[in-house]
Amino acid sequence: MLEIANLSKRYGETIALDDATVAFAAGTVHTIMGENGSGKSTLVKMLSGIVTPDRGEIRVDGARLAGRSPQAFQRRGFSTVFQEVLVAPDRTVTDNVLLGYDGLVRRRLSRSARRATARDALALCTPTTVDPDGEAGHLPLASQQLVVLARALVRKPRILILDEVTAALDFNDRETVFLLIERLAREGCLILFISHRMDEVMRLSHRITILRSGKVVETLDRAAATPEMLLARMAPEILAERAHG
Repeated sequence: MLEIANLSKRYGETIALDDATVAFAAGTVHTIMGENGSGKSTLVKMLSGIVTPDRGEIRVDGARLAGRSPQAFQRRGFSTVFQEVLVAPDRTVTDNVLLGYDGLVRRRLSRSARRATARDALALCTPTTVDPDGEAGHLPLASQQLVVLARALVRKPRILILDEVTAALDFNDRETVFLLIERLAREGCLILFISHRMDEVMRLSHRITILRSGKVVETLDRAAATPEMLLARMAPEILAERAHG
């Protein structure tokens, strides 16, 4: 469904991503793991149309994705929830959920349909009722993250990129989001899941790709992975310190 082939990006002397090649299958949760500086954020930004690779290709359904803007990626079914919580604080929850969904001149939905759409999308993410007419900036950080996730879901993505999406969530909301991720994968969506929490990775993943210093170290099936193995591939120096400590 999605392939990256020889993707590379550098900023001056810093190599952010180096010749990365990975194939991602529809209907799977494919986790990307790596320490800070491993290339995860650069890859997420490339697959969101924010950063243009210096070299390499992104292919969807075997065809090269030629567009170089976030809108081009959205048209091909990509939707990203970034680690940074991005809301318009002075606008309503409904407006935030539907941000970018409307056309430039005309809204796609009536006022009542907008509220219902926002409410339904939020209900997929949390068992807690979020007021669709309240200002997003007045919500707790965790609820703002759920609003951003609902915004991604409204687009009915084929490829959903989740960058540390559960970091701010409490137990109940995390569990709701986990069940949502599992259901979307069963329905054929590709979920690219970026997380540093080993319990999440081991529960949700079908496949795991490990990045280190901008390079793809390995891609393996979840069934073949253990937490110790993943840590050894991701940060061997930590294991070395433990062995000598």
